[in-house]
Amino acid sequence: MRKNFPPGNSRNPWSWIPTLYFAQGLPYVVVMTVVVIMYKRLGISNTDISLYTSWLYLPWVIKPFWSPFVEMLKTKRWWIITMQLLIGSGMAGVAFLIPVPFFFQGTLAVLWLIAFSSATHDIAADGFYMLALDSSQQSFFVGIRSTFYRLAMITGQGLLIIIAGSLESSTGLPPLDFSAQSSISVQSQLDLNSKSPSPSTSQEMMFVAFPSNLILNINPISIDSLNKLKAFARDQNATNGFVSIQESGIKQNKKEGDSWWSDKVSAPLSQFVKANFGNKSKLAGSGDKTGNAGLVEIRLTRQPEKGKSVVLNSHFAEGDKSISIVTGERFVYSEVNWNKPAYMVIQLDHKLKDPVITKFRGVSGNLRLAWSITFFILAGFFILIFILHRFSLPYPVSDYQSKTHNAGEIFREFGRTFSSFFQKENAGLAIGFMLLYRLGEAMLVKISPPFLLDSRELGGLGLTTGQVGLVYGTVGVIALTAGGIIGGIAASRKGLKYWIWPMALCITFPHLSYLYLSWFTPENLLPINIAVAVELFGYGFGFTAYMLFMIYFANGEHKTAHYAICTGFMALGMMLPGMIAGWLQDLLGYNHFFIWVMICAIPTLLIIPFLKIDPAFGIKKST
Repeated sequence: MRKNFPPGNSRNPWSWIPTLYFAQGLPYVVVMTVVVIMYKRLGISNTDISLYTSWLYLPWVIKPFWSPFVEMLKTKRWWIITMQLLIGSGMAGVAFLIPVPFFFQGTLAVLWLIAFSSATHDIAADGFYMLALDSSQQSFFVGIRSTFYRLAMITGQGLLIIIAGSLESSTGLPPLDFSAQSSISVQSQLDLNSKSPSPSTSQEMMFVAFPSNLILNINPISIDSLNKLKAFARDQNATNGFVSIQESGIKQNKKEGDSWWSDKVSAPLSQFVKANFGNKSKLAGSGDKTGNAGLVEIRLTRQPEKGKSVVLNSHFAEGDKSISIVTGERFVYSEVNWNKPAYMVIQLDHKLKDPVITKFRGVSGNLRLAWSITFFILAGFFILIFILHRFSLPYPVSDYQSKTHNAGEIFREFGRTFSSFFQKENAGLAIGFMLLYRLGEAMLVKISPPFLLDSRELGGLGLTTGQVGLVYGTVGVIALTAGGIIGGIAASRKGLKYWIWPMALCITFPHLSYLYLSWFTPENLLPINIAVAVELFGYGFGFTAYMLFMIYFANGEHKTAHYAICTGFMALGMMLPGMIAGWLQDLLGYNHFFIWVMICAIPTLLIIPFLKIDPAFGIKKST
């Protein structure tokens, strides 16, 4: 039973809702988005990222199975502060595991435990929200809780990503500066057999480029010559271990022992999808000619420590954007390949007619150290939030431990709670809505960070970690937050039934922004920021209808457990599409993948006409 607390121990909702939902949103965005960016920066493929990080949704999917126990054992308040302490410990565990050789498997295991703790925290926090507020307060504060949930996203995938990017730049070797320029007089020749002078090994560890200033004649070359140049660079880089086989684009022979499934189903299906729906890449040029290109060799002067590697990420620094890196933006140097050259292909725009110069910069930060520090910061925050909520959360009268202690009674009560959810009116339609409403977003959310980070040669935008933190995690999440606030205010005035169609359209059609980005691949950050902001504003506005629908459907007896079941279906609707998103993107290419995302809007819009919603639900009550 609940202990007796003094009557004056209640709190104004403004004193705890902001911090509670900030603490609820942060581990979710870390597990779902921040680690996607981290794994991408640490060299994990899109397919592996989307598959394995989608499994992290599983605790949110299966949380209905333990939500009745959260409702019956201890108080919601106890569960909230206990899970916050466990989440902080888990963040510290990830920080310790990032530098180890088996970091991918180790961090995934700890992240799953964080996800389990976070899902349990969600059950308790959402139940606490409904116990401590009446229905009109719930409708009013739905926008406020969304706002601080989104602020957690800004902190997670914005501020933390910017910090990680800054640490990446400041914890490594001196930056590598090199340049390329066009010329109307100097005749550049394509020579794949030329050798650069070996750098002196007596100097400090650093990167050197040869030539440090590549001069290319503006006369175009044949597309066949460019393909040979790029194939040479890819083959050499893959053979020497500077890039993975997947990054190099080299076809792999069929392995002995391939399973029947792989041989008869997955491989033929992959080939069919890629052949019929994949991007048919075209080289920019005129006829059989394209812009001139040349090789730059990148070498390391000293051997890295045993078991450690040095990653070089190169990008445009300043000058004319008519010259770009088309192969070799990321190289991994180890104790094995450090004394071999990595090859970068730099190409002129085929429309270029005048002499220009472009400067590039290679950054070789200690990526693992940078991300370890980032997760230590997260661990410290959750220890502080645990202490804060230990004293600031109110004690609702209805928040008490159940009298049921017998194991048989607990399981019988669990069965009644679970079965009563599916006995609700129109349960099948509601479940379909919860699974399909965010189908396109489930695909998009796993691929948008890799799309922003991937090189332009691979169809991405080639942004740095810090730029992604600004574009996706700051500007984008501010737009997302604004959409959530406006959505909450709108819903409290006209109700869910009035707004469900406009909100459904807003959560689907702004996906066109990514189709625009993948088609035109702008280099200026302004259109990229605008496109990402439009998409996320629409998502924030449209997601309000989803949250209110779950609250509406969960109302009644056992509403805490029923709301948890709703969020389980919500997570399943994100998990299953997300698992295949990377595989589809690898087959289709970014542009055609975003076309597929637009097609995924159709099921969302087809199910809405059949929903039955009380027109008065969600409308703020007048005093």
